[in-house]
Amino acid sequence: MRRRTGLAIAGVAALAWGEWLNWRWSRALVGSSGGASAAVVVLGYRNPQATANLINRWRVRAGIRSIAADGAHGTCVIFSGGPTSSGATEAQLMADYAKSVLGFDGTVLLEDQSTMTWENITNVIPLLEEMDHIKIASQPAHALKARAYLRRQRPDLAAKLVRADDYRPGEWMVVKPLLALYGLWTRRGLKADERKVSL
Repeated sequence: MRRRTGLAIAGVAALAWGEWLNWRWSRALVGSSGGASAAVVVLGYRNPQATANLINRWRVRAGIRSIAADGAHGTCVIFSGGPTSSGATEAQLMADYAKSVLGFDGTVLLEDQSTMTWENITNVIPLLEEMDHIKIASQPAHALKARAYLRRQRPDLAAKLVRADDYRPGEWMVVKPLLALYGLWTRRGLKADERKVSL
C-alpha cells in the first residue's frame, strides 16, 4: 500500500514538474512587442512519410492558434523545414495540412532548406526583417532553443519576440515530463550546435 502511494505521489510530482517547466520555457526570452505586422514561425520535425506526422500536425495547430491569441492583423505563418525522405519538404507538408485539414486561408511563406534548428532560424531571418513582432511555435523547450538562436544571430529581431500559444495547461500532460527531460538535455547542446555550424 505504501509503495503504491509512493508511486502515485512520484507520478503526480513528475507531471507537475513537467507542466511547470514547459510553462516556464514558454515564457522565456519573450517580450511584449506590438505592431501591425506579425509572423508566426512554425518549426518542422523530421517527417519520413508523405503527410505531416503527429508532431508536425500539433505544431501547425499551435502556430495557427497563435495568430488568434492577440488578434494581430497582417500576420503571416512561416513554415520552416527542409527535404524529407518522401521527397516533399517539412515546410510544404505542414502548409498542406494547415490549408487542407485546418482550412487556414491566411498568408503562408515557406522556408524549405533547413535541416536543423540553427538553420531554421538563419533561413527565416530574411522573412522576418519587416515584422513588428515574431512568434516561434514548437514544443516549449524547442521554441526556447530557437529563440535563443535568434537572439545570438540577430538580437535586434529577437527584441521583437513575443509568446506563441504553444503551451496550454494539461495539453500533452502525460509526456511533458519526458519533453522536459529532453529539453534539459538539448539545452546543454546549444553551444555545441553553434560550434558545429561554425566549422
